[in-house]
Amino acid sequence: MKLRVFNILKKTKVEGPGTRYCIWVQGCSRHCKGCQAVHTWPHSGGKLIEVKEIIADIAAQKDIEGVTFLGGELGIIAENVRKAGLSVLCFTGALIEDLRLNPINRKLLDNIDLLIDGEFVIDKVDYSRPWCGSSNQRYHFLTSRYNDEIFAKYKNKVEVNISKSGVIFMNGMGNFDEILQKIDLVKLKK
Repeated sequence: MKLRVFNILKKTKVEGPGTRYCIWVQGCSRHCKGCQAVHTWPHSGGKLIEVKEIIADIAAQKDIEGVTFLGGELGIIAENVRKAGLSVLCFTGALIEDLRLNPINRKLLDNIDLLIDGEFVIDKVDYSRPWCGSSNQRYHFLTSRYNDEIFAKYKNKVEVNISKSGVIFMNGMGNFDEILQKIDLVKLKK
């Protein structure tokens, strides 16, 4: 089985508690106004990667607390991550109530420690809570691994990664347009 992936960061400190392996799934039909990840919208973009390769890559990582999923139905990966003793955080534009209606999501939901749900709503921008961009987004602590203590322990941060070829990739949560303006760069819009 293959997964269409926009990007993988093997180590990030801004996509959930601790140092994490982060997978951005390619393809989104929600198209939230003001989305910072419009480059992940096309379902034909990204690259196809064997799920077993991703699982092996996660297992090879040292000093990570867990894995963060941004989009996608990644139940088989989540199951393997949890078996390895790592945590799973998942962001989704869907609501947990809707996810629970579809049996295909069962394996994923059974293996998530922290689910952050809800579409980004530009009229409700709020960066005061970790990993959320708008006030409508909700935290669901699905295991005892995390609880509301994260609100005091973690704040939103942004990382800037520069590839060997000079491509700049920003991740995390914050006002990217404001950050780019402060460093005198311009956001590329599609």
